[in-house]
Amino acid sequence: MSGTPVIEVRNVHKSFKTVQAVRGIDLCIPPGRFVAILGPNGAGKTTLVEMIEGIQQPDQGDIFIDGKTWKGNEKYLRNLIGLSLQETHFIDKLNVWETLRLFASFFNIGRERCEEVLRLIALEEKRKSWVVNLSGGQRQRLALGIAILNNPKVLLLDEPTTGLDPNARREIWAILLRLKEQSGTSLILTTHYMEEAEQLCDYIVIIDQGKILKEGTITDLLGEIQDLPVKPLDTRKITLDDLFITLTGRHLDDATHIK
Repeated sequence: MSGTPVIEVRNVHKSFKTVQAVRGIDLCIPPGRFVAILGPNGAGKTTLVEMIEGIQQPDQGDIFIDGKTWKGNEKYLRNLIGLSLQETHFIDKLNVWETLRLFASFFNIGRERCEEVLRLIALEEKRKSWVVNLSGGQRQRLALGIAILNNPKVLLLDEPTTGLDPNARREIWAILLRLKEQSGTSLILTTHYMEEAEQLCDYIVIIDQGKILKEGTITDLLGEIQDLPVKPLDTRKITLDDLFITLTGRHLDDATHIK
């Protein structure tokens, strides 16, 4: 994958009083790459993502999105980014179509794109249903639809399938995989479901104590585990969890809801 990075993080630091949340992180994400950021509780990954989103400002270092920093370019970058959080609140007594049209109006997006997104998130049959009557999976699909309304260059998803049943989770995956095939959108995903990271992402970044411990493709990372001190049993398949416990001494499943 080539081209100018859509996201570039250069030697970024961020502290909160006595806590060093991010300590000298460098990260480069080219167009179209789907990246999973993994880490235990307090690793600094949410702080890093919030700085990319423009919610937090680095104490030191620079973040470039499409070659621009947030300072003086807020309007341009807001139009470039799609964002979906773990829990999104909507107006209960608006229906699905009205909710899409409301958010589309913020970007001057017309009905045709709303219809396209409605099909992509497979909620055509729920067009006239009030949001309050949607299931958890349907709400998350609606949230994802809103995040991609503006055809973002960068999509930021914070644990988008937490609390969903396996079927609803796979419905979200299917939408994201179609997006991956049909657009040049770059994705940054935080998740504690290792299968999710493996299914969706081309590139894995493991963070702990504000630093990147390892990064690379899944194939490269799992190949490197042979050189690490703690090895999995020969009788089972090497997984991301094996790599994580080797690096941090903890299982990924023990480090859920990481901030």
